[in-house]
Amino acid sequence: MTVIESSPVTAARDAASKLVDLTMNGDDHSDIKPGMISDTKNLYQSKPDNRGRTTWVDTYPDDLEDPAENAETARYALLIRNSKCYDGRKKLQIDSIVIQSPLLKQVLGTVLKNYPGITPTLERLAFSAPFQPFVHRWKNLIEALEADHDPETKAHLELLHRVLEAELRDDLKARDDYILNGVITHSTIWMIFEPGTTVFANKDSQPCAAKFNNDRGLGNTRFTIWDFGGTANITKLTTFPLEYHPNLGKVKDKLIARGKVFEALSGYNYKSYQGIAIGDGPWGPVKYNMDSRIIIDTYAWNRFNPNKQVNLTTLTKSNKKAAVVDDSDDYDEYDEDEDDYDDDCYSKEDDIEDEGQVEGEKSAPAPLNDDQLLLCGASVKGYSLRNKKWLTFSIGSVKDIKWNEDAFDSLVLPEDHKELILALTESQVAHKETFDDVIQGKGKGMIMLLFGPPGVGKTLTAESVAESMKAPLYMMSAGDLGLDSSEVESSLSNVLEMATKWNAILLLDEADVFLEQRSAHDLERNKLVSIFLRILEYYEGILFLTSNRVDNIDAAFQSRIHISMQYNELSTSSRRHVWNNFLTASSKAKKHGFGDDELDKLADYKMNGREIKNVLKTAQLLASKKGAGLGYEHVKSVLAIEKRHVNNEKA
Repeated sequence: MTVIESSPVTAARDAASKLVDLTMNGDDHSDIKPGMISDTKNLYQSKPDNRGRTTWVDTYPDDLEDPAENAETARYALLIRNSKCYDGRKKLQIDSIVIQSPLLKQVLGTVLKNYPGITPTLERLAFSAPFQPFVHRWKNLIEALEADHDPETKAHLELLHRVLEAELRDDLKARDDYILNGVITHSTIWMIFEPGTTVFANKDSQPCAAKFNNDRGLGNTRFTIWDFGGTANITKLTTFPLEYHPNLGKVKDKLIARGKVFEALSGYNYKSYQGIAIGDGPWGPVKYNMDSRIIIDTYAWNRFNPNKQVNLTTLTKSNKKAAVVDDSDDYDEYDEDEDDYDDDCYSKEDDIEDEGQVEGEKSAPAPLNDDQLLLCGASVKGYSLRNKKWLTFSIGSVKDIKWNEDAFDSLVLPEDHKELILALTESQVAHKETFDDVIQGKGKGMIMLLFGPPGVGKTLTAESVAESMKAPLYMMSAGDLGLDSSEVESSLSNVLEMATKWNAILLLDEADVFLEQRSAHDLERNKLVSIFLRILEYYEGILFLTSNRVDNIDAAFQSRIHISMQYNELSTSSRRHVWNNFLTASSKAKKHGFGDDELDKLADYKMNGREIKNVLKTAQLLASKKGAGLGYEHVKSVLAIEKRHVNNEKA
């Protein structure tokens, strides 16, 4: 056997030979350890066998040629690498070009400025076929060629132009011909998609624009233009450069106008929404037909949806180019007739921090210019207060809230009670930072307990306060929080954090399960109560608790409640007030058609507010069936069917 060594190391070789001899004799010399040879051993890939398999051998290949690039080739301004051509028109085609001239690299720094993936200052600057950067920037190259340069730079530029023109002549001619006729083929579609181009598409009937980065997507969003035969009209593609749009001026104005709405929705906004919203389902995006008040807040979205975060950049006067921010968290929605975009129509969602939104942020955001407004998304992130879901909302369906200015005045409560509730809630919002416990952040909230029989206005009180203060109302019940203790703790913590952040009025309806006295026999419920008490201790907002019974309230709760208010059964005068309110609200005219005598008769029926509303709704349906307006006779019929009896009590 022949042993080949990369260099002789006598001592090490002798030791290794001795070890082999000893081992072959069968002696156990495990205590003898040979020294490692301080050198390298080269192995080479063998030629493939008849199955294409290779292995590693120590025999130097005998079919290698010297590398083509050496000190001699380094003297040339350009290196042209050619490969065999099999299209039937020529023997060879250029595979790649290596730019070696420093003078040429300097000019290309201007010609290919800001072109993605190109760094002209590299020592080794190579371009591969089909030379997309030069096809896209051919006009720039011609302008550079016609500019004033020193003779050597001019010569190098002419050389590059001559080589590229010969290679790209057919492509450039075809591109110009396609554009002239407003068409393109699938194989040459890259010619009209220069990186940095503003592209246009429709998503869910919403026009969208974005910056094209490369053929792998727009920002972090993938898209697809399905294969097609022959030529296709450029403007019929699912995505095409905006400059080809037949109504370019109008569509740009529309996108800019929507961008201004998008910019106005930066930070935190409390709005009304009526339309389709997109959420997460077990198998992908799910559409919801919604009519709800919503909170638009991308920062809160990122806080409570860490796996679907939207990247945000604050705009300042010195950072206006940062206006567009990649929205990489959206679902990939696949449709056979549309491109594969994310839910925001592949646009890069641009949410701007408002002052105070992030701790330590002081400067106001710089306004967007028209180019930036053009790229703003067609949707925003937020939370539906009715559905209790984080969703993506279409900007066109976001509306201002129509406040009920009379809600608090129509509340059936003694005036001094109403004044106290409103004063406490308004003061809490205005001065919540002025009081603190011995432990920082503890006991800064305001908790009110409203108790009494059903249908007497407990829930309506919280709703009216929120409406009067123009604040969000977050309504929840014990069922919304779950029954498992860990689930309750997580859900409640999130809800309280959101309510605090948004200065929302929090209403926990029918909170008896949390308020009831703890016992030694129901350990699981005791755990829920303990969790609730502990988390409430650090709540900084306003909380209304409603209960139908307070006879057995836990003592620990009594010390945490700032004010308890009892609601009694509705008196005759209160019931008359409720009848009048509901009738006024249901009437399309400024005043309903019920007379004072009829209201007095209705007030004699002993009913709570919820029952009165249900009777009126049923009577309204009855009147509609008969094709008439709501009248006393319809209400009377419903009361008779339900066998409601007149109460003799007078208040």
